[in-house]
Amino acid sequence: MKIVFATGNEGKMKEIRMIMSDLNIEIKSMKEAGIDIPINEDGLTFEENAKIKASAIADELARRGEEAIVLADDSGLEVDYLGKEPGVYSARYMGEDTPYSIKNANIIKRLEGVPDKERTARFVCVIAAAMPDGTSYQTRATIEGIIGYEERGTNGFGYDPIFYLPEYGKYSAELSPDEKNRISHRGKALEKMKEYLKNNKTFTDK
Repeated sequence: MKIVFATGNEGKMKEIRMIMSDLNIEIKSMKEAGIDIPINEDGLTFEENAKIKASAIADELARRGEEAIVLADDSGLEVDYLGKEPGVYSARYMGEDTPYSIKNANIIKRLEGVPDKERTARFVCVIAAAMPDGTSYQTRATIEGIIGYEERGTNGFGYDPIFYLPEYGKYSAELSPDEKNRISHRGKALEKMKEYLKNNKTFTDK
């Protein structure tokens, strides 16, 4: 038994492996599992998109006659002043191949002159599990903050450099890996999923 995580993002895979290391099970990315299929993420919510990705990978593994637990996350940034943009389109915002430095600069520019109390935002993460027995499960977690006035920090990726955490006095990209895994949206959602797997018969009988 192994876990295949439906992402090719190495930053995510690093976080995932750190958080789930005590499961003592092999965790592969899509690429490492040799899976390269088009997935149409046309859901309107993080929950729908996570389920679409997990189901697509599970179906491909079943077609190959392989057995694995498939996990998929859909995560993104919601900026309240921008009507919760970019939301489910976070990865595709301004184009999938657009560098995040440009995406981040655009969000900061759109909030020019907006005071801190109106710059509220959150990271959202939903993780879907597709189990070999056909059952499914989802976890959801968020972390609240505000959009900063510049990029800061080098420890994160994506929108981390513009996401400021007043409670910690740091931008998300300034957190150490251990700090981030403990408090981040993805870290909390993965911890919930880890507990589910530990109590799931399919996993414990691996």
